[in-house]
Amino acid sequence: MKSLKIFFSERRLRSLCSLAMLGGIVLLLTAAAEPKQASSNDIESAKTKIEKWVETKRLISEEKRDFKLSREMLNERIELLQNEIESLEKKKKDAEESIAEADKKRQEMMKENDKLKEASSSLSDMIVKLEGRTKELIKRLPAPLKSKVKPLSQRLPENPEKTETAMSQRFQNVVGILNEVDKFNREISAHSEVRELEDGSSFEVVTLYIGISHAYYASSDGTVAGVGYPAEGEWDWREKNEAAQDILDAAAILKNEKVASFVKLPVEIQ
Repeated sequence: MKSLKIFFSERRLRSLCSLAMLGGIVLLLTAAAEPKQASSNDIESAKTKIEKWVETKRLISEEKRDFKLSREMLNERIELLQNEIESLEKKKKDAEESIAEADKKRQEMMKENDKLKEASSSLSDMIVKLEGRTKELIKRLPAPLKSKVKPLSQRLPENPEKTETAMSQRFQNVVGILNEVDKFNREISAHSEVRELEDGSSFEVVTLYIGISHAYYASSDGTVAGVGYPAEGEWDWREKNEAAQDILDAAAILKNEKVASFVKLPVEIQ
């Protein structure tokens, strides 16, 4: 609209200039055509024409001023728009670079996600196998160790395929159980237990566990003794009353109640 206004102003300026020139020519022609003394009407007419010419000059001056101001405003507006265009082009370029970088990172993340999914699937298969083997191992553990790992073993999912337990927690449970089993297996430990014999009688005995491979029990009076071996569910306990004193000696040495010495204990390879 501003450019259109300037266009019309220029046309108007040209018209006014033409009008001013025409007025001057008319005055000259009038003066040349009437050399005689001018009448009052002629003077009045000339005065009117001069006033119009002066007004025309004033209008031309105003138009020139307005045109100059409009041109300056238009130039400033053009410069401002050019700056805005340059700024938008820079922002567009930055946005395109950001989008390209984001696409690159997205592709990298998708590849990494695929790797993690593959690793997760592999870990899922692994933990299922570990949990199954750990459950089978727990069945063959001695009673004191079963009791110790019970808080962890209860966390093992009954159905690994449908559990909501986090995989990290499942690994922690398995590792915790195996750590306790390994610790127990590297020690000889003595436990006070009640042992039921084959005839149905019960005796309070001291039981020595040699890791998780063998165990020996004997009553305090030395009349009852036996050997235990791992088995699914409950251990396999066999009476060995003749080994009672050796078992009691071994228990006393373990408790630092007797000086260390060699003790023969029955061993049977399963």
